[in-house]
Amino acid sequence: MRRGWLFAPCLAGLITVAAPGLASEPTRIRVLTYNIHHGAGMDGKLDLERIAKIIRSVDPDVVALQEVDRGVKRTKGVDEPGELGKLTGMKPIFERNIVYQGGDYGNAVLTRLPVVRWRNVHVPSHHVGEQRGALVLELTAPNAEKTTIRFMATHIDYRPSDAERMDSVKKLEEVAREQPNTPSILTGDLNSLPDSRVMKAFGENWTRTDAEPLKTFPANKPDRAIDYVLVRPAKRWKVIETRVLDEPVASDHRPLLVVLELVD
Repeated sequence: MRRGWLFAPCLAGLITVAAPGLASEPTRIRVLTYNIHHGAGMDGKLDLERIAKIIRSVDPDVVALQEVDRGVKRTKGVDEPGELGKLTGMKPIFERNIVYQGGDYGNAVLTRLPVVRWRNVHVPSHHVGEQRGALVLELTAPNAEKTTIRFMATHIDYRPSDAERMDSVKKLEEVAREQPNTPSILTGDLNSLPDSRVMKAFGENWTRTDAEPLKTFPANKPDRAIDYVLVRPAKRWKVIETRVLDEPVASDHRPLLVVLELVD
């Protein structure tokens, strides 16, 4: 009996030592960015279930979606962010940037991470009727410290002149500098090639997560990289995986998956 009582505290001690190891498991965040072309595929079919199946296949924590309709005539008045939220089991956040065919058109975010707050930021527009923006969310990371991370989802101008895109870089930088020490992710369709002036401007304060350009457009035969996931501060993030999903039909872009580890 006496030996048993002596042995029990030793076990307890071992358990106490082992427990901190569980708390130190790495905090990983699975990010997907996808220009869904309002749900219309390369085959001309409008199919949100197809889009949702692709999203579910990689089990993301947070998804940035571009070219999303809500109540628009061409997509039969469907609330696309709401429907995709139901189909994926994720919380949808949507904000319009323009009114289109009787409804709203803009960016959306689907998230499993708790949302602290969010807002929509318009970037400078050089063209009437072509307002663009960025959804800016504060999310709670799935770690013991409940770290706040900033997630910025955007879709900027596509025209040959990069003047509006350069102004977009400046505006997004203003937003990022509001909380300069917050671990941040900027993602979306940036309509800019890796060696462009726009990506060099982003690169002054953001770090790309792809070691080599990842081609995402057009979906059937991708020949250019224009979709990205960027992070800052660089020391707070480690890239675990980055890849383009092999999906040539569901949209005119292929989705880009990046798995990140939050570093203390």
